[in-house]
Amino acid sequence: MNAFLLPIGVPVLLGLGCLALPRSLRIAAEALAVAGSAAALASAAWLFSRLPLRWTVNGVCLLNLDALSGFIVLAAALFGVLISVYSLRFMKDHPEACSYYGYFLISLGCAIGALVSNHLVLLLVFWGILGITLYAMILVGGEGAAAPAKKTLLLVGGSDAAMLLGIVLVHGLASTFEADRLAAPLQGATATVAFVALAVAAFAKAGAFPLHTWIPDAAEAAPVPATAFLPAALDKLLGIYLLVRICVDWFAQSPAMRTVLMALGALTVITAVMMALIQHDIRRLLAYHAVSQVGYMVLGIGTGNPVGIAGGLFHMLNHSIYKSCLFLTGGAVQHRTNETDLDHLGGLGRFMPVTWACFLVAAFSISGVPPFNGFASKWMIYQGLIQAGQNGDSLWMVWLVAALFGSALTLASFMKLAHAVFLGSPSPETESRPVKEVGFGMAAPMVILAALCVVFGVFATRIPIPAFLAPVVPGIEFSGLWEPGTATVLILAGLAVGLCLYWLGNGIKVRRTDRFMGGEELPAGDRITGSQFYKTFRDLPGFRTAYARAEARVFDLYDQGARLALWIAGFLRRAHTGVLTMYMAWLVVGLVALLFVLMRR
Repeated sequence: MNAFLLPIGVPVLLGLGCLALPRSLRIAAEALAVAGSAAALASAAWLFSRLPLRWTVNGVCLLNLDALSGFIVLAAALFGVLISVYSLRFMKDHPEACSYYGYFLISLGCAIGALVSNHLVLLLVFWGILGITLYAMILVGGEGAAAPAKKTLLLVGGSDAAMLLGIVLVHGLASTFEADRLAAPLQGATATVAFVALAVAAFAKAGAFPLHTWIPDAAEAAPVPATAFLPAALDKLLGIYLLVRICVDWFAQSPAMRTVLMALGALTVITAVMMALIQHDIRRLLAYHAVSQVGYMVLGIGTGNPVGIAGGLFHMLNHSIYKSCLFLTGGAVQHRTNETDLDHLGGLGRFMPVTWACFLVAAFSISGVPPFNGFASKWMIYQGLIQAGQNGDSLWMVWLVAALFGSALTLASFMKLAHAVFLGSPSPETESRPVKEVGFGMAAPMVILAALCVVFGVFATRIPIPAFLAPVVPGIEFSGLWEPGTATVLILAGLAVGLCLYWLGNGIKVRRTDRFMGGEELPAGDRITGSQFYKTFRDLPGFRTAYARAEARVFDLYDQGARLALWIAGFLRRAHTGVLTMYMAWLVVGLVALLFVLMRR
């Protein structure tokens, strides 16, 4: 029992200790953060090697570690160690470092608790605590973080209320709070309401359309390590984990429910990547891509077939790897330049080669370029969509086109980001200050994550799929001739041949010329920034209006809900005039309405 509680209890207790430390003992908080995350990883690995495990008290199973929760717990703990090491340097001079490490450790412990909770009330408790720690970690960002933190708390907290409703309805249907004792699959009208309520909680946590709008705002305000750990990694793992549980284990899925899921997934892919194209801030751009990638996971789960569900789970894991890597590389750029605006960056590749290489690998991965891990999981999702069409889904081609189009736009967006930050001409701000590579403590986590992008892509069918996915989703069948190891060798051979032909034809001489555009040389001092690449696209008829409304937050449920609440409050304020006769009139109207209702019965 003690070993089963280690990855939960140790981080939470050490996190509470960090919160109790004064600011002057920042080094002690750093030591506790690394020790707590390392203990969580070691105990998670030990538990994973002994699956399955259960903890029962008085005949009630409270905690259950199975094949699905096991590999996600292992991934969460690994991210915890990498982010804690990265934070040592990034948060060194932050005045709220002790609070940050405290909330970080509590988030890690409660996330593992939510993943292994078999009792639905216990799951709800851990889930709710994570909303509070997320709010607190965003507030650590300092000035300007209050509004995004409040928005996050209300959206995620509101979804927790939906989760509570879903759990109550599930208990009413199954007469138990133990997940492994549900009379699955639950079905009927009440089950559908319960499914929707729980799906709302999963969508809000993962950041899927239309409950995604808190993620870009939080990413812009929170410290980069917090963004890499929570919205980019941990919340995606938790949200998709719950979605898989309710779609595969708890509820029967009708064709209509699957269609709605895949429609929301396709909308998430396209709308978020379209917004990412026009962003000028690194953190906000990466946040929109974090939202977009959730759409692929939802598409895979919505197929309802083994290869699609396994692809969605694999993409969840891959996304956490490459998106955390991307946020950490963005944090390295911010740490060295104190800048996140794309127009004020450029030419950093020669000064930060390790960061540039890690960014490039992660960018290829998120764009679905073979042989990296993002391609491997997207390839499985594509197969799942094709199989869904073979099983009778008449809209499978729509979902497939949306997924492919999203990948193309993702690659275009990262070409813009690569040019704006690492290539192109240095900005005056970059040239005015000395820029150098980050130290080992910040570089090592990026390199490890980039290496995982390569390993989980090249050896996808040898390591992650048989070790993590096959035990969770039996019956995975692949079609086609894709073999990642062979393809990698062929790709490298093609690159080597091309390089040899280049050397044979041109030698090693490089011709240098002045910059030009449209056949004309650029005036001295002018530079093309990456953010200018898609200005024409933004100004196209139709897109201009859509982007204007999006930036006015017309499609933001939080902002529209706030406007509605303020309108109702204003109406009620005007109704309260302080005149006694007016109050008596409202009383009479209410009594008449009540009598009318009672008489109809």
